[in-house]
Amino acid sequence: MTSVFRRLLTLRRDERAATAVEFAILVTPLMVLILASLQISIIFYAGQMLQSAAVTSSRELMTGSSQQANETQAAYHADVCNDPTVQVLFTCSNIMVDVESASSYSSINTAPIVITYDSHGNPTNTFAYQPGNPGDIVILRVMYSWPVVAGQLLPGIANQSNGNHLLVGTSVFKTEPY
Repeated sequence: MTSVFRRLLTLRRDERAATAVEFAILVTPLMVLILASLQISIIFYAGQMLQSAAVTSSRELMTGSSQQANETQAAYHADVCNDPTVQVLFTCSNIMVDVESASSYSSINTAPIVITYDSHGNPTNTFAYQPGNPGDIVILRVMYSWPVVAGQLLPGIANQSNGNHLLVGTSVFKTEPY
């Protein structure tokens, strides 16, 4: 018994494993910080790719080629999905496209879109497809519900009720005379 007591007293001064203990204490917050930074970087990159896809696909509406071809909402959605930047990062069936038009900038609806979800986490919204006429103002929104890994550890990243982050690419333009 005295040898056990003597060993406990010497442990207080023993510093051989101090570095390992300090590393074990600091590694968890360090890993959380690294993974959070990586996830935020991926979300920003995906958001930029979605914005690029919105600008690229808005060209069809701006020049009137979609309107002249009497393109349907489903056909325009397919055009957005055929963009190479979309095909790399996104699942086409999860992309949401909203197209609205008005006669002036002041009358265009710029209110944020609120996505509602069913019990399975699928969007229940019905999006507009009003490509407009020559000279109309058009707002195109391409949206994607990006999955957030470990959203509970990173509050504020998941901005949707289903735990995902809503990415929105927007393009506002005046259609050319066609």
